[in-house]
Amino acid sequence: MRHEHILKKEKALLLVIDYQEKLLAAFNDTEELLQNCAKLIKFAKILKLPILWTEQYPKGLGKTVEEVSKELSRLKPVEKLSFSCFGEPAFVEQLSRHSSTQLMLCGIETHICVEQTALDAVNAGYQVHIVADACASRKIHDHHIGLRKMEGAGALVTCTEMAMYEILGRSDVPEFREVLKIVK
Repeated sequence: MRHEHILKKEKALLLVIDYQEKLLAAFNDTEELLQNCAKLIKFAKILKLPILWTEQYPKGLGKTVEEVSKELSRLKPVEKLSFSCFGEPAFVEQLSRHSSTQLMLCGIETHICVEQTALDAVNAGYQVHIVADACASRKIHDHHIGLRKMEGAGALVTCTEMAMYEILGRSDVPEFREVLKIVK
């Protein structure tokens, strides 16, 4: 029997939070962040995991950056004004359509929208996995404090490759070779 904190294909959902133009413009280096987000989305599509995607006040903060939105082309973002995704009824309604009990969160900013969403998700009974290398804040200090607070509240901190390999579980599954192309 697998440990309860290991991500499982039949339980996991990827939540992509607010990778928007104006927000990311305030960051110094976004290359690795955007690559990790794209890897997670590609991975979720290969494994047919559910994906939800949000945009915080897109009229003011712009749309999702192309590096991310092109991977989500078949989906529509949930627009929100609440910092927590759970404060947006349309998000809660979309989430309720899935039987997922494990949420993988990636997004910006770690200490604001990701943090508030994570705390509300824990409170709602979800097992929350924060993909730390696919989350960021303008200030690295804020990113680390956000991660610590979420972990202290019961969220689990992980990284892109760890999350992917946990869900795969084995190297003899049909999707393994496709996933290797993403990792390398």
